[in-house]
Amino acid sequence: MAYSIAGIVLALGVALLAWRRSRGAGGFYDREVYGMERATHRRYAIASLAFAAFFLITCAARWRAAGIAGLALYALIAVLYAASFLQGAPDRDE
Repeated sequence: MAYSIAGIVLALGVALLAWRRSRGAGGFYDREVYGMERATHRRYAIASLAFAAFFLITCAARWRAAGIAGLALYALIAVLYAASFLQGAPDRDE
């Protein structure tokens, strides 16, 4: 059950972050280099809310294995989303 609770917290945190990022113009790297437009941030927010609902169900039903598997999958998605904010290495030749 702890995995499901951790998944709920993580999914709601990423959903909130993605929703806030969808309302702004975005930075250079996430907008121009990684192609993270407002619609992309909204898709991550919706997917995160869906995972939060999944984790609520696994917590209520006490499906420990499903919570672990869901958290492993969602952790990968959250890392990919967080990587969209990383600044690329500067090119000193330009």
